[in-house]
Amino acid sequence: MRRNFRNQALIAAGVFTTLVLLAYHSAIAQSLTPATAEPEGGATFSADPVPVLLDAGFRNLYELNFEGARSKFLAYERARPQDPMGAVAEAASHLYEQFNAKGVFTSAFFLNDERFLKGVEGSPAENHNEPFLLANSRAREIAKAQLKLNPNDRQALLVLTMADGMESDYDALIIKKQMAGLSLMKQAEAEATKLLANDPEAQDAYLALGASNYVIGCLPGYKRAFLWFGGVHGDREHGIELMQRAAEHGHYLSPFAKIMLALAYEREHEVGRARALLADLAKEFPSNPLYAHELALIDHSSSDSSCGARSSTPC
Repeated sequence: MRRNFRNQALIAAGVFTTLVLLAYHSAIAQSLTPATAEPEGGATFSADPVPVLLDAGFRNLYELNFEGARSKFLAYERARPQDPMGAVAEAASHLYEQFNAKGVFTSAFFLNDERFLKGVEGSPAENHNEPFLLANSRAREIAKAQLKLNPNDRQALLVLTMADGMESDYDALIIKKQMAGLSLMKQAEAEATKLLANDPEAQDAYLALGASNYVIGCLPGYKRAFLWFGGVHGDREHGIELMQRAAEHGHYLSPFAKIMLALAYEREHEVGRARALLADLAKEFPSNPLYAHELALIDHSSSDSSCGARSSTPC
């Protein structure tokens, strides 16, 4: 029973922490891209094209175009081999492709407690993901070297948080080492807190805290008390507030905030709000079949039973 408690908290916080920080990186990459200059005479100079590779690659990732995303990330790594962002982005493309194939990013997984607790189908050996592990390890090594030179390096902190968060997800969901994953999750949350302290305007990052607060806050009181002694906390109402902030003020993060809010609204029996968010996402990203699929599930469920029918333990 204790293992199940740890596993549920780990999955709830870890996956969404990684998603948030991947999206947050896109906003950082855009802010670091030099603007196109317009000198006298009407001539123009192109901005540095290399950061654009990251922006385009992450956009492909959100559209579930994993091959397209990976080709851009690899090109970025070749152009800037000392920047850990390329390696951690490549790692994300491998892991998220596996998650997508296993149905992790769907309500069928997160709103069904049986699936939520057991993780993906298949044995650890069958699900072993060597390309992810190699790219993630390379990103972590480069980021740690940067942090030795500057402990407050924003980009290095972000990469390290992403690497630890993704490996936490991998441990919990793929190879099912819950205790190792829990340790990495807590480490990633500490790194995220330091990141926010160095960049308090980065409201996108609040989705990580909001998502984990909400999902852990949905657990029964005795489970939350058990997790509290392990340093894992949750507040359902506060979690929704933080996710709403990210949805309203986030940049690249906004779609992730909306999908998480949609899942939360379903559990709260507010199906109308969930449907509105999913409709917006399906319109904004017509090439991503997940949003259209989740919208269709809403449309095929009655407003009185959709939350209970799709979640074995609604909040």
